[in-house]
Amino acid sequence: MLSSYGKPFMPHFRTACAMLAAALSVTIGPAHAADKVTFLTSWFAQAEHGGFYQAKATGLYDKAGLDVTIKMGGPQVNGMQLLLGGNADIIIGYDFQVLSGVAKGLPVVTVAASFQKDLQGMMTHADVKGLGDLKNKTILVATSGRSSWWPWLKQKFGYSEAQTRPYTFNLQPFFADDSIAQQSYPSSEPFQALQKHIPVNFFLFADYGYPPYGTTMVTTNKYLAEHPDVVARFIKASLEGWKSYLQGDPTPANKLIQADNPNMSDAQIAFGIKRMKELHIVDGGDARTMGIGIMTEARWKADDDLMVSSGLLPKNADWKKAYTTRFMKKLRIMW
Repeated sequence: MLSSYGKPFMPHFRTACAMLAAALSVTIGPAHAADKVTFLTSWFAQAEHGGFYQAKATGLYDKAGLDVTIKMGGPQVNGMQLLLGGNADIIIGYDFQVLSGVAKGLPVVTVAASFQKDLQGMMTHADVKGLGDLKNKTILVATSGRSSWWPWLKQKFGYSEAQTRPYTFNLQPFFADDSIAQQSYPSSEPFQALQKHIPVNFFLFADYGYPPYGTTMVTTNKYLAEHPDVVARFIKASLEGWKSYLQGDPTPANKLIQADNPNMSDAQIAFGIKRMKELHIVDGGDARTMGIGIMTEARWKADDDLMVSSGLLPKNADWKKAYTTRFMKKLRIMW
């Protein structure tokens, strides 16, 4: 084809296209890479981490412009140390741990709560009808429990130190002796009892007034100041992941959980999901009216009061530095 000047048209056409492409590249600019986030859990992969794995598996993090790497915690993993050392950007935390850290000057802050209830509780034999029935029982308590829930439980129900024995995470003493009760999580020790066909009861401390949140999201003050939008997007996508995991099909997350932790069976994951739903871990309490993930000043004040009264925290600790509600006030992801 010739132009009106009798010269081939195609070279001019190609030149025009090249100029247009260059102009568009300047106007639009290169595509932005996803923001990388390293997220550290509190234990080996399990159903109690399902919302985060669901957000990863179903593309919720991708949609939020995040490239999230989930790393497992474990008995030898010090999450707070890794967070402060820059080896993780956000971790699963615990109210008492953060309050204690802040009192010691650690620059950490809780930004959201996956669970409205802490998962700590007590497993008993079938004859026990409530936590008030344990005064004549032997109670197995791990070392970590003595600096968290045991002072509260002892004070509330009048238990004595003489009743306690160390819990070594071996269930054989409980199985062998009907007079023993022991600390437990709803989907762990009761599942093992179920496998052995031993009838048990489980009592969640939160249902008796134990105030901490569960599976919180914790970061450093520095990371929050430098990346507030990343934190906001991570919280939103994670909570959407929890809603999807417990209301929809959990299969995508479960595949990732089992890839990270092959010892996690289908049966135990299903049991964990069932118990979280029954106990309204995510959607209970303030989440019913204020949206999942919500935190309130009243609950954090209750944490502080409990720790101070138990001698776990000094009276002058600035507990308000341990959390922020700036992200959750407007988010309102309803169940």
